[in-house]
Amino acid sequence: MSVEKYILDNAKSWLDGNFDEETKKQVQYIIDNDEEELTNAFYRDLEFGTGGLRGIMGVGSNRMNKYTVGMATQGLANYLIATYPNEEISLAIAYDNRLKNTYFAQITADVLSANGIKVYLFDALRPTPELSFAIRYLHCNSGIMITASHNPKEYNGYKVYWNDGGQIVNPHDVNIIEEVKKTTIDNINFNSKKELIHTIGKDIDAAYLKEIKKLSLSPEVIERQQEMKIVYTPIHGTGVKLVPAALQEFGFKNISGIPEQNINDGNFPTVISPNPEEPEALTMAIKKAVEIDASLVMATDPDGDRVGIAVKNNNNEFELLNGNQTASILIYYLLTKWKENNKIKGEEYICKTIVTTELLAKIAENFNVPAYDTLTGFKFIAELIREYEGKKTFIGGGEESYGYLIGDFVRDKDAVSSCCMIAEAAAWAADNGKTLYQLLPEIYSQFGFYYEHLMSIKREGKKGAEEIQEMMSTFRTNPPATINNSKVVCIKDYLSLEMTDMVTNIQTPLDFHKSNVLQLFTEDGSKITMRPSGTEPKIKFYFSVNEELNSISDFEKKKEYLKNKINMIIADLNL
Repeated sequence: MSVEKYILDNAKSWLDGNFDEETKKQVQYIIDNDEEELTNAFYRDLEFGTGGLRGIMGVGSNRMNKYTVGMATQGLANYLIATYPNEEISLAIAYDNRLKNTYFAQITADVLSANGIKVYLFDALRPTPELSFAIRYLHCNSGIMITASHNPKEYNGYKVYWNDGGQIVNPHDVNIIEEVKKTTIDNINFNSKKELIHTIGKDIDAAYLKEIKKLSLSPEVIERQQEMKIVYTPIHGTGVKLVPAALQEFGFKNISGIPEQNINDGNFPTVISPNPEEPEALTMAIKKAVEIDASLVMATDPDGDRVGIAVKNNNNEFELLNGNQTASILIYYLLTKWKENNKIKGEEYICKTIVTTELLAKIAENFNVPAYDTLTGFKFIAELIREYEGKKTFIGGGEESYGYLIGDFVRDKDAVSSCCMIAEAAAWAADNGKTLYQLLPEIYSQFGFYYEHLMSIKREGKKGAEEIQEMMSTFRTNPPATINNSKVVCIKDYLSLEMTDMVTNIQTPLDFHKSNVLQLFTEDGSKITMRPSGTEPKIKFYFSVNEELNSISDFEKKKEYLKNKINMIIADLNL
């Protein structure tokens, strides 16, 4: 057998340890029949990362199963008990439509209650932002969302939240990881105390929808545009009830769905991937929109925290907007209405991540509103909101990966409220004789035409992880002097937390948490960011270029020019 000895030893330990017989049987089968799966399932322990767990379901130390979930949950329980001694500790659990989600939710609830922790468990699937809301609403110490977001159907996972409703950040993430590392199979307490597990549901829905309704900035516009045709799909996920309900609360009356995609199914039978970033995921919704002549198409991912949209372009054909474009429209609309409604008092701010379009900062600057950068991941936006709580007012924020947040009663990206605000922005545009698509060149002509592109390179398994590591190392040790004939003038390395001016060779510190991210900035204003995904076996390259747009009539021509510029950058970097 060509499998490395430590991998085989790890697998054999599952044959002798405190595991159920069915698990042992499956492990023996893999040892006897599948060397590749044996390696991938046992070459490491499934990492409890800075946000929680995520992995392929199955037996093995590197898989999502009863025991890896149990160890993670026991470690979290240990940390909560140490952090809140002599207090009644409570935690909320929600789950999406993933395969085995109720199973993993129940195991999590069992382990927590066995450790004397009060558990609020949702009665059925709910979106991630509602879990964040429930933590705050119920004054919980923590929360867990059982989800693998938009990953393929083979995956599951869970995200851990703290008492502010945001995902765990330093020092809690590091401390929980240490507790999980100390936990073994034999340490897990699976002996549930049923009296500590409380079912929640409709009351939280009502309170959450009430807060969302308060976000509306143009109720009079919606009243005039209430029959605007909207097509919405949850792609088999959690948005199925709450997004239509929230849109109706806002005042929209003409909402059409896709019956086949309203069915909760973790196999995602109608799409290749349940990811609203992928054009194919919106195919059925766009077809419906063409049939009924709708104005707006929206699709949310399985756990309801991200939304993708399609709108009619100048040829009356539906075109998908990317996350940067949607974020730009949202921030432009929010700031315009806040100014019109005399709500800007000088203490307001917006947030974006370092890989999100710089256009958001340009728009905010025009309204004299600061725009703060955070690392990739909405938990860092939540951390900033917590830091400024009671001192400044958060208007909204976004990231290029289709996640947005309006208001601060939720502390994670929220596709439910975002759908409402996107629809309101579309109604506002229609009230002014425009489409959302036609808003874009107006924004670009005022603030600069920023164009972005994301490229992901996938590398599976142990070998793939090593290749991704090598790629990052090469760019760090031997960065290009020019990219597409433009000098690299600045490099930001978020692992060493240093910014290097390549002209003067002066280094200055970066005020961020450490992260495996590298950014290259060129003389012509291009920005190239590279970062390995924290949740998937891939490395992501983010490209941003910009030009002035002197005439709206040049919009399409300038867009093609910028697209081509990104293609030349990709070719120059040999990606």
